[in-house]
Amino acid sequence: ALNLRHKHKRNARFKSAQPDEKSTDGITFSSQSGPAWAGSERDYTYDELLSRVFNIMREKNPDMVAGEKRKFVMKPPQVVRVGTKKTSFVNFTDICKLLHRQPKHLLAFLLAELGTCGSIDGNNQLVIKGRFQQKQIENVLRRYIKEYVTCHTCRSPDTILQKDTRLYFLQCETCHSRCSVASIKTGFQAVTGKRAQLRAKAN
Repeated sequence: ALNLRHKHKRNARFKSAQPDEKSTDGITFSSQSGPAWAGSERDYTYDELLSRVFNIMREKNPDMVAGEKRKFVMKPPQVVRVGTKKTSFVNFTDICKLLHRQPKHLLAFLLAELGTCGSIDGNNQLVIKGRFQQKQIENVLRRYIKEYVTCHTCRSPDTILQKDTRLYFLQCETCHSRCSVASIKTGFQAVTGKRAQLRAKAN
């Protein structure tokens, strides 16, 4: 009988030392007050190190749970046709504020990607030369957000765009990573302008 009780206690200790089962609802019950290696001089196991890394990641980025990252929700651009040859991006300045980016930078990217010219009028609306659909503006905004807003490491939108000499750097406020981003290419716009002039002379 004594041997059975001793075996039962040993099994109980073994069960309590097992890692918690993964829960589908994100709730974990554990009576363990500290890590398994607390008070011990032994080396960490691979699983313990992995668990520690994920715990630190959750502390630094609470929005990242079970591998899911926060989705970036953006207000759609309001696009209105002005006459027959122009398009007005009505809420351009509002979107700049939501993205925490300078209007000048987003403006340069939009015009370069669309291959056109434009300016901000007295109502803070971006007037673009040419006829463009809302979907086209959305696609350009999506590329801008991917390159110049969301962190390239953790995909958090909480970033700051910093200029250092001629280069731009994306500083993440969540994971604190810092990486350089591509400069806005405006060559396409200049080339098309030259081609248009050459065609006009040829005609």
